[in-house]
Amino acid sequence: MNTEKIAARRLSLEEVTKLDVKDKLFVSADTAELKLPGCYVPAFLTKPGENFEGGSITARTIFQEEVSCLPDDENEAGIYVADENGSATIEVLQSAGVVLDLALFVPSGDKGALSALYAAARQAFGADVVQIWRQGLKEVPDVKVDIFEEQVPRGRKGGDTPKRDRRAIDTYPTRADFIEFTAGWKPVIEIHRPVVDDTPTI
Repeated sequence: MNTEKIAARRLSLEEVTKLDVKDKLFVSADTAELKLPGCYVPAFLTKPGENFEGGSITARTIFQEEVSCLPDDENEAGIYVADENGSATIEVLQSAGVVLDLALFVPSGDKGALSALYAAARQAFGADVVQIWRQGLKEVPDVKVDIFEEQVPRGRKGGDTPKRDRRAIDTYPTRADFIEFTAGWKPVIEIHRPVVDDTPTI
């Protein structure tokens, strides 16, 4: 486990409420799946500190975990900021790298092309560094689609036409699996219809 010791200062709830979402913090590295006692990770508040109520603060770590805590509770790990003059020294968990979750479209799906792709990645980052954890290959039909998200209707049927926002135009369905749709909206996939401009020209 790779950690770095840094000088830090623990913040009170009052100090946290004065912070913004861009201010770098350090919160406990413990998660439901992995317990790392005494270890911290870089994080940012999910909303400005003044907007939290009830003394509970929520932060999102650089590893995309959400952590809630009560800064003034002495039984909790607390929230820290880096401070050379701080009275505490904390261990901060370092990043081992990133996991890429990509939707790559390989024309014709040739196995030779896939092998070349993996070989190029290993050459760029070093042999045995690029590890393929999950490889989901699937054929896709040659159909272009419009990917929308549509507001889920509320109330009586037959009311106003639901609002719709376009998210992407893509070959079915390579990107839809990776789009995070807005809460209260549902994905809609339709065959792509190019917009034809019938405006007369001179």
